[in-house]
Amino acid sequence: MSTMDQTSQRLLVETTAAKERAEALLEGLLHAKATTERIAEEQNRSDAFKQVTGKSAMDNAIASTRRMIDSLDRAIEQMRRKLSAEDLAAIDRD
Repeated sequence: MSTMDQTSQRLLVETTAAKERAEALLEGLLHAKATTERIAEEQNRSDAFKQVTGKSAMDNAIASTRRMIDSLDRAIEQMRRKLSAEDLAAIDRD
């Protein structure tokens, strides 16, 4: 296997790990949003940022994280297309 193939494999593995971390972050953000909205409702409070902009800071963070995941998905797909079946099999075994 060439150095370029090894570099490509490593990059694919690292990008996939970054996507997994972003998905975990998204899950945490969604949970935090639900919790804060529930607490705000219980305390009869409103989100001033959301009143002004139409979206809460949490909404913006969630949207940004989703865009990052989409970008990582596209990058992963591009990398997978450039690797041979043998290289992909080696990555999938790890």
